[in-house]
Amino acid sequence: MTFDLVVSGARLFDPARGLDHVRDIGFRNGRIAEIGKDLAQHGAARLVQANGLMALPGLIDFRAHVYWGGTSLGVDADSVGRRSGTTTFVDAGSAGAGNMPGFVKHVIERSETRILAYINVSFAGIFGFSKEVMVGECQDLRLLNAREAVRVARDFPAQVVGVKARVGFNAGGSSGAAPLDIAIEIAEELDLPVMAHIDFPPPSRDEVLARLRPGDILTHCFRPFPNAPIDGRGKVRDTILKAHQRGVLFDIGHGYGGFAFKPGKAALDQGLMPDILSSDVHVLSVDGPAYDVLNVMSKFLALGMPLDAVVKAVTTTPAKAMRRPDLGTLAVDALGDMTLVSLVDEPTTYIDAMGERFTGTRKFRLGGVVLRGQWWDKAVIPGEEGQEP
Repeated sequence: MTFDLVVSGARLFDPARGLDHVRDIGFRNGRIAEIGKDLAQHGAARLVQANGLMALPGLIDFRAHVYWGGTSLGVDADSVGRRSGTTTFVDAGSAGAGNMPGFVKHVIERSETRILAYINVSFAGIFGFSKEVMVGECQDLRLLNAREAVRVARDFPAQVVGVKARVGFNAGGSSGAAPLDIAIEIAEELDLPVMAHIDFPPPSRDEVLARLRPGDILTHCFRPFPNAPIDGRGKVRDTILKAHQRGVLFDIGHGYGGFAFKPGKAALDQGLMPDILSSDVHVLSVDGPAYDVLNVMSKFLALGMPLDAVVKAVTTTPAKAMRRPDLGTLAVDALGDMTLVSLVDEPTTYIDAMGERFTGTRKFRLGGVVLRGQWWDKAVIPGEEGQEP
């Protein structure tokens, strides 16, 4: 057999490579082996007809919390991946130096979906996060040990792709920007990017932006007031624009409280698009308002973000941010992940973190998943037997 799998007749859409045409795609040994026409004639262990579907690089949910069972906020990556077509999750600091080994052994290595991780600057990771208990892991600076974070990150170079710091009143109490300063120190030692969460001040939005380097990530970039990217008149702040211009990556990180329509629509209308669309899926957001990255994609399509920009924001850009050129692309020899979707005309009402509603006319619907070069039979496809259309 020439191929382990051939997916035939789909519209291959990879805007970063200028790919937008109907072709077959063949997979072998967990990678993309060939793109062309009539590939099945060369032999395939499995053939999938995908006429009418759009084939995207495997979706990357760049900000999620999937340390299920090891942290109170974690959700099961495979369950969310099956319904959303997510093939790679990037866990945003659920684990710190104290529990990263357990995360790797008990979750990452056992997951069908690929999981990479930002190590939390706090030794304990995010340990107190639920509807009833909310304790910020950066409130006690004794937990922020730079040497321990560096040591453990070096033990897991294949899994750790960055350093996460949650700053703000909820996550850090009165510690201000100190956790971010320590995270940057760690990241510079490891030559990795930093992801900065921001909630209520202190620190202020400008204090955080001033510290971030090109390639670092500001998550919750379109969060509601306070620390919103727009002023009271709806104008995008100059400090936001300047940070973006110098190379700070803007990530949505929708979650339970991280995204609001008002700043998001204002930013898009003024020409500022997010670099990365992510769900920030966790126990408080998995059943809404974020749900998963496919829902976030539909939400931004409804807000007016162009299709090619939406796709780049869940494929090419997050892969580049992690320095993983083998992810987020439909290039020959790339890892064999692909998400099949359809664009359906269906009025859908979306809800943001403030409870406000916005109705769109089109949305993405999952059509199938190729994971590690194999058709993922466990993916939940709407309309299949046993599933609601």
